[in-house]
Amino acid sequence: MKSVAMLQSNYIPWKGVFDLINRVDVFVFYDDVQFTKRDWRSRNKIPTANGDLWLTVPVITKGKRSQLICETEIDLSSNWQTKHHKTLSLNYMKAPYFIDYSQLLEDFYLKERWENLSRMNQYMTKYICELLQIDTLFYSSEQFAVSGDKDGEKVIKICEKLGCNRFLNGPASKAFMDETKFQAAGIELEYMEYDYVEYTQLYQPFNHNVSILDLLFMTGPKAAEYIFGTGETE
Repeated sequence: MKSVAMLQSNYIPWKGVFDLINRVDVFVFYDDVQFTKRDWRSRNKIPTANGDLWLTVPVITKGKRSQLICETEIDLSSNWQTKHHKTLSLNYMKAPYFIDYSQLLEDFYLKERWENLSRMNQYMTKYICELLQIDTLFYSSEQFAVSGDKDGEKVIKICEKLGCNRFLNGPASKAFMDETKFQAAGIELEYMEYDYVEYTQLYQPFNHNVSILDLLFMTGPKAAEYIFGTGETE
């Protein structure tokens, strides 16, 4: 059985995204769908001494209400990359493994001026997958040039093109997936269950729903254990 998952690209995603990717043979960045403002596509958060802080990528939306994620351009008029690099560096400078992953921040924010949101998100996600030793095969949905409605038709077409007969999806999608269509296509439909142990964070109360950068800076080489449950944790 060949498994696949599809998800819109996220900015420095939380650990659940990497858990999903690790559980399948093929992962598709589902970015030829409409971009939504104030969503995980262009922002994520980190815990700080003053509570959770949103890190937001400025994107151009004026006059582009129906633009797709893969079409969304980053607003180059602001110096957001330097600001995010500085914010993350100052916030995590006392984290146990910050020095070990400082190169990651340089590669993300200082080596290239990003113009397209989707390409940046995909680069960052793949980069972190390499650190976590995830060997899943990646595609982008626009490569397949298929259409369909929200109840799963488009997803099914991509599954068929990839030769996948098991589709793993996030729990939030249960509300709009027509399971009978997957059954008719011979595709087994499953949903993720996110259940993780806590780790030491710099600030309390503990929050699972933050960027994976927090887990990397705080647990270093043990990060995969906290996501995949492959070994002992603290």
